[in-house]
Amino acid sequence: MNRLFAFLLLGGLPLTGVGAETFDVVVYGGTSAGVTTAVAAAREGATVALLEPGRHLGGMSSGGLGATDFGKQATIGGLSREFYERVGKHYGQEIAWHFEPKVAEKVFNEMVTEAGVKVFLNHRLKEKQGVRKNGNRITEIVMENGAVFRAKVFVDCTYEGDLMAFSGVSYTWGREPASQYNESFAGVRELDKYHHHIFPKGVSAYDENGKLLPEIQAGPRGKIGQGDKKIQAYNFRMCLSKDKDNQVPFPKPANYDPKRYALLARLLKVMEERDGKPPRMNQLMIVSMMPNNKTDINNRGGFSTDYIGKNWDYPNASYKRRAEIWQEHIDYTAGFFYFLANDPQVPKSLRDEMNEWGLAKDEFVDTNNWPHQLYIREARRMVADFVMTQKDAQTDLVKPDSVAMGSYQIDSHNIQRYVTEDGFVQNEGDTEVPSKPYQIAYRVMTPKRKEAANLLVPVCASTSHIAYGTLRMEPVFMALGHAAGVAAKMAIDSNRPVQDIDVQALRAHLRQQKAVLDLPE
Repeated sequence: MNRLFAFLLLGGLPLTGVGAETFDVVVYGGTSAGVTTAVAAAREGATVALLEPGRHLGGMSSGGLGATDFGKQATIGGLSREFYERVGKHYGQEIAWHFEPKVAEKVFNEMVTEAGVKVFLNHRLKEKQGVRKNGNRITEIVMENGAVFRAKVFVDCTYEGDLMAFSGVSYTWGREPASQYNESFAGVRELDKYHHHIFPKGVSAYDENGKLLPEIQAGPRGKIGQGDKKIQAYNFRMCLSKDKDNQVPFPKPANYDPKRYALLARLLKVMEERDGKPPRMNQLMIVSMMPNNKTDINNRGGFSTDYIGKNWDYPNASYKRRAEIWQEHIDYTAGFFYFLANDPQVPKSLRDEMNEWGLAKDEFVDTNNWPHQLYIREARRMVADFVMTQKDAQTDLVKPDSVAMGSYQIDSHNIQRYVTEDGFVQNEGDTEVPSKPYQIAYRVMTPKRKEAANLLVPVCASTSHIAYGTLRMEPVFMALGHAAGVAAKMAIDSNRPVQDIDVQALRAHLRQQKAVLDLPE
């Protein structure tokens, strides 16, 4: 594997000689939310710059997450729905919820071009002194390549929340204790009916010499309900192809060591003994079919594509450390697929099934067919005057300042892999809890007034860990981005802080643009 992936993906191609530019709105982060924010503001007549640290627009929606997690389709409207309709048009259908990464990127590029958004790729915010403020207003931001961008309103649409954090806005990461917001699913989780992707009974955590197997943490699980600074696992959503003419064999990482997957080998043996037959590919990963015989591969079971417990320091880490974590995830995931396709410890039937697939040759062509986006399921979360919590997705569903809706289940992936008291291995942290269609308050995007009066944060929004489990879906990010773009222009036109715009006027305008803001009758 090319060990430059992480560096390149995180903006390692500096441009020189770029001067200062001034816009009405500067959006930092070319995620799906970044695109809809920029397009919404531009359609309102604002001059807009969209700055992306990497080389591609679309974040996870163009980075392999082609199987859309949407909950109820009826809650998706506005620019979010427009994206899925435009993808559908590409395939000759009314709307498409499953799509190829390259098609998503094509649509995002078309949307920003049509709106007149000025896009700056390979523009990453300086880690130190990258944000300049006058009181509680951001005046300009400085890129690593020396480019300076001034604006009346800034919007942080990154998955990491770097602009927010570097602006002095309050934030957190990890899990709150259950007591903090009175959330029944907060903190360290117990194994209950809402906990999935765990190991079956009887998988020992130790080798024949009593040594802990790789990929298991040595420390304790923690007490039920206890908070920590641990976050749910990341992975790559792999786009595989079954078409032999459009296929690249699973690559072998340069540092590949089959011993790293000893726990996986042990799991396969236990599963075969339990079921009386070798495991199948779809028992180890979720295989969602995309158009043209491709997949969106996601995590499934006790040992899969999620790299559990290896990202805890990512949210607040330096760019250098994030690049290392990114590469570690590439190596782990590539090794996982290579092991399943080649190792003699894997049943032959499973190896044969794996070798029917390969990386899609026509996807991610500038990163050796590997996804250009790591699935940052959560990182920093803003702490504003209002914090969305569990109840806001289950019982307190109505918000007077609603600017979008969500409806997906409260979904957090596993956070740690530990040793039980009887010496077996187990995963902890998975939460798959039903929610109801709920309104999302404008306030989740607005920082405390004293901290930033001209910044909106639609992705690293003000929520608890539990609430973020339902908010963090790409259709919701796009809906919030749509609202943020319109709100930014309203703040400019009224010469008000983003906290003081006429939210009811914003809501009325969003409805005119076919956004869905209200609970179904």
